[in-house]
This record gives sequence, C-alpha cells and structure tokens, in this order.
Amino acid sequence: MVQLLSIAFYLPPILRLWEIPLPDTKHVSWSYYGTMIFPLAFGKFVTSVSSHISIWKVPVSYAHTVKATMPLFTVFLARLVFKEKQTFKVYLSLVPIFGGVAIATVTELSFNTIGLVSALLATLGFALQNIFSKKCLKDTGIHHLRLLLVLSRIATMFFIPVWILFDIRRILQDELVIHPDTWLRTVFLLLLDGICSLGQNVLAFTVLALLAPLSYAVANATKRIMVIGVSLIMLRNPVSPTNVVGMLVAVLGVLAYNKARYDQNRERRREQILPLVKSEADLTKNHFYLPPIHRSATEFDFNSSHNPTSFQTLPGFDYMARELSNGGLTLAPDRGMMHV
Repeated sequence: MVQLLSIAFYLPPILRLWEIPLPDTKHVSWSYYGTMIFPLAFGKFVTSVSSHISIWKVPVSYAHTVKATMPLFTVFLARLVFKEKQTFKVYLSLVPIFGGVAIATVTELSFNTIGLVSALLATLGFALQNIFSKKCLKDTGIHHLRLLLVLSRIATMFFIPVWILFDIRRILQDELVIHPDTWLRTVFLLLLDGICSLGQNVLAFTVLALLAPLSYAVANATKRIMVIGVSLIMLRNPVSPTNVVGMLVAVLGVLAYNKARYDQNRERRREQILPLVKSEADLTKNHFYLPPIHRSATEFDFNSSHNPTSFQTLPGFDYMARELSNGGLTLAPDRGMMHV
C-alpha cells in the first residue's frame, strides 16, 4: 500500500518539475479504459500483492530465483497472444531456467507452497504488464510516466479495501508497531520503502519505453542477479550449496535465453533488410552464342538461360558480322563462339 501511495503522491510534483505535459486523452475511449487501462491497473495491484506475499513466505533469494522463470511466461504468452514462433535455440535455453528453478525449489530450506505460488503469480503478472504496457504506450501515445501515475492511482483504489480489512487490524493489534520506541523507526522504513519503490518504478517504465523488450529482459536479468547476490550477503538467508547451484543455473539460463532471442531478432532484421536471393554460380549460362559461320547472318539462335528464343532477321546483324570480321575476330564454326 505504501509503495503505490508513494507513486501516486510523489510522482505528480516530479512530472511538473520535469515539465512533462498532460496526456491528450480525447482520442482514448472509455471502452479502451475498460479493456486495457483498468486491467493493467488491476494486474499491477495483483502483482504487488503476490510479490509481497512471496517475500513474506520465502527468502528473497528464492523468490527472485522463481521470478527468473519470466522467459517461460514470455514465450508462452507471445505464442498464445501474438502467434509468435521461436527458434530452437530459444526453446533450448528454457531448459536450464526450468531445471535451475526446480533444483532451487527441491533444495530450498525454507520452502513454502504459498510463497512459491505467489512468486509464480507475480512473475506471470510482470510478464503480462510488460507486454500490454508497451502496447498501451504505442496505442495512446501517452508519456510513460503519466501512464505509471494513472495505473498507480487506480491500483491504489483496488488496494484500499484489502488494506482496511487486513493491515489496519494487525497494525492496531501489534504493540511493537505502535510502541513509542519503535513507531518512528517503522515510519522511517515505510517512507524509505516508498521512495525506493518510486525510483524503481520510474526507472522500470523509462527502460521499458526507451528500449526494446529484449533489452529490457537483459536489464531485468541483471537486476535479478544483483537482488539474489545482495540478499544472500545482507540477509544471510540459510542456503545449501545445491541451492546456490540451482540459482546459478537458472540465472545462466536467463542469460542464454536473452542471447538466443538477440540472435533470433538479428536474423529477422537481416532477412528484412537483405532478402535471400539464390543465383546460379555457372556463369556460362548467362552467355549467348553467336550463330555458326555456315548459317545465314540473318538467321541465328539466341541461346540464353533466361531467354532461349530463336530470333529471325535481326536488323543490322549483317553489318555487325562484317565489322567483327574486319576487326580481326572470327566466328568459330563449332559452337558459334568468337575467337581473336
């Protein structure tokens, strides 16, 4: 709740400071709001709730290892929504991702089913948001930070009933939260969490708007590596060597997936710019032969691989034959080729 409220309250002054114009929403119909904007906001709400439940139930390192399965959801959604086919290398790169997450799941010391399901649901939500947020930016032409503000405000409205039903009651019943010695520290941590969330969302939407989805995936994989490494060092989560191996395999699988997608996109761009043209290497097929010397100068065969047509009474051929003879060129009687 604090993270969404921070975006809703802190972002408008930043937009005015950066002089980002108000969006021109005259061409955006209410039906588009109902079919695109509100579902995106609801997805942001569900993703935020699922992500927090996952790090509540399982360690941060394991939660982000599970979130490394985003390429699996991306490939599935691209195939389902856009009918996009992938190369064999892309499908092959998904194997170490799935295998690494499976190893990390089996060897996780603090495994929790609710945490695993929540992390997978959050990952699916992030994949859907990336795809349809990019589509919404193209359809409406709205500034990406304005879109972030709209989605955050609507998602906050979805979040308020859940916050009232669950969080307020627990906050009032928890003596440590309302204790005079700890409430200042709690408020400071909440404010810091909101500011960090604002920065993360601004950077994420900016990267998503400026870069291609593949480049965004590479940046996301780098973030995943940093989060897993820092959480293991700072939070000192109990992990086994096999668990670490599973995390590394999953992260390397994500990098291999990004490399396979890069090669696939580069090959598609090259085919669009330079279409494949097949040509014969035998240059003799591109020659045409002059007629044999014993035939009439006005009747000859024009032998060409592209236009094997028999020409009769070509105008000016008698004059051309005499000039070739005077210039020291003779016509071979066998195949009609010229020799000096």
